[in-house]
Amino acid sequence: MVSATGRILGVVFLIAGVILIVVGANASRSLADSFSTIFTGGLTQRTTWYIFGGIALAAFGLLLTIGVIGRSRH
Repeated sequence: MVSATGRILGVVFLIAGVILIVVGANASRSLADSFSTIFTGGLTQRTTWYIFGGIALAAFGLLLTIGVIGRSRH
């Protein structure tokens, strides 16, 4: 059984993760990332952190919301 607080935190983390993914996707189309891709072959570190951090936070929030983690063990 997942507590109401755990579900609320899960939803908040899920929403924050999705926002970070969107910010990272938008940043990947910026001029700085275009130059970075041309010269280094990859995205800037900041954009990469937004995207991967968003994925991790969204996954954690989803697992917390559906009750896979954060359950009391009885």
